[in-house]
Amino acid sequence: MARETLVDSRQEILRTAARLFQQRGYDATSMNDVAAALKLSKGGLYHHFQSKDEILFEIMNHAMEITEERVLAPVRGIGNPEERLRTLIRLHIEVVLSPRDREITVMLHENHPLPQSLRKRINARKKDYVHFVENLIAEVQRSRPSKGGVSPRAAAFALLGMINWIYQWYKPEGNLQAHNLVPQFTDLVLGGIFA
Repeated sequence: MARETLVDSRQEILRTAARLFQQRGYDATSMNDVAAALKLSKGGLYHHFQSKDEILFEIMNHAMEITEERVLAPVRGIGNPEERLRTLIRLHIEVVLSPRDREITVMLHENHPLPQSLRKRINARKKDYVHFVENLIAEVQRSRPSKGGVSPRAAAFALLGMINWIYQWYKPEGNLQAHNLVPQFTDLVLGGIFA
């Protein structure tokens, strides 16, 4: 039971820190702020995490796990490359817009403060995702009649850049709703990259 409480406490710390980092920014949020939001002493917080950098790394690592679980795992099971790409676009947008997954926006916005050793580990996971998208785009290109076009790497960066930036401008109460974004982004990608 003590182990379960420790894990639950770590998860609660990460959720709270992710919310604070998203609202205030990493640099403007102190360990005292995180401890106060959790009604913990600073010592109690340090019992779970040695530093704010460690908290940020764990948030980003969890964001990559969310991406693996909710985007890559379902997409890998789809045989048709174009359908796999359409599904990846939809699922990636859903993850970026998910209000419960603040880890995603923290990862997209706060990568720079991590120490180099931790940044390398997160960036390696991000590169794996980019390579997956790049290979998928190349596979879709091979399945369509060749008309020249964009390199799979440039297309992967363009697609991920478009989707990952949504959190900066999206307003749930605005004119562009999530259910409208998916077909529009899909049309942009399939119409632009594969035109």
